[in-house]
Amino acid sequence: MNSTQIFPISSKSRQLEEIKFKDFVFDLQRFDGEKTEEPTSKKRADARKKGQVAKSQELNTAFVLLMGFLIIRILWEYIYVNIAEYTIYLYSNISQSTSTEGITELFIGIMILLAKTVFPIMFSILIVGLGINLFQVGIMLSTEKLEPKLSNLNPINGFGRIFSKRSIVELFKSIFKIIVIGYFLLLYLKDQIPLVPQFIFFDLPHSLATIADIIFTMAFQVIGVIMLMAAADYAYQRWQTTQDLKMSKQEVKDEFKQMEGDPQIKGKIKQKQRQMAMQRMMSEVPKADVIITNPTHLAIALSYKKGMIAPLVLAKGQDLVAEKIKEIARENHILIVENKPVARALFEAVEVGSMVPAELYQAVAEILAYVYRIKHRRAG
Repeated sequence: MNSTQIFPISSKSRQLEEIKFKDFVFDLQRFDGEKTEEPTSKKRADARKKGQVAKSQELNTAFVLLMGFLIIRILWEYIYVNIAEYTIYLYSNISQSTSTEGITELFIGIMILLAKTVFPIMFSILIVGLGINLFQVGIMLSTEKLEPKLSNLNPINGFGRIFSKRSIVELFKSIFKIIVIGYFLLLYLKDQIPLVPQFIFFDLPHSLATIADIIFTMAFQVIGVIMLMAAADYAYQRWQTTQDLKMSKQEVKDEFKQMEGDPQIKGKIKQKQRQMAMQRMMSEVPKADVIITNPTHLAIALSYKKGMIAPLVLAKGQDLVAEKIKEIARENHILIVENKPVARALFEAVEVGSMVPAELYQAVAEILAYVYRIKHRRAG
């Protein structure tokens, strides 16, 4: 014979179950606070105002280097000729450079030479740098990063920034960049170094031209590698910025409430608006000439004055509102007329503040004529 035994749960087992349940509740709360939602447009706009945007410094560096070496390559002969001519002039007149006037003329000459050779390069780099910044972040004026913060002076926060995830990623990026660029430099120079001894057989212009070709070729190869890494870094920065701006489900709900308003507050506002509209409508009832009823469910207050195109609906309602309209009408000695078809048609077809439609002219005119006859008899 099988028997079932019921063992009482010990207090220790109950405590373990309570601890597990508490841990489970904590895990649910933590899950609700996890940043799993994509940042909203408002979140991105607020972050942009604070200067928190996706920006790759590597992209700026790559394009600045590309433009700088490209302009130097294009203007190489022009730069070489100007420097050579001024050097020849300088050594030809070196004996006159010891006086004050000579030193002044030498300084002016150097400034002119720099303006002719360096200014085009610097101006091109400036334009490209501005263009890349505009491409990455657009026009953005933010003073958030410039504002002094006491937290920046906290050494603990400083160590936290040094050993943060972003800093570690930047460190590995720099090491990887050095390794990759160094590899390509060695790969290129390995074939060029054996040519160096041949320079002793070349004259100076030929040697300079050969060295320039080697340097420019090497520079453009390295810049090509940097461009690829910069594109990857730009994609990473955009991804990282999105990750940093991600929101929890609760944050999304709170933001929605801020933008759309708390549903409870909106409900109270709508209720208040309905009350105010009802009060305005009821204040118009004493101006009515007649109240047309259903007789118990509906009530419509009409007014007609000389010169009006058609009678005007001042108020309408059903059930309790209809009773209130009739109560105000009795207090102000306004005639109440029972006409079910007309009352139903007016209630369904006409809004408060609108004229009676043409298809109801005849029916309403008969009611108003009846009202005027009653008023005339009372006056008589």
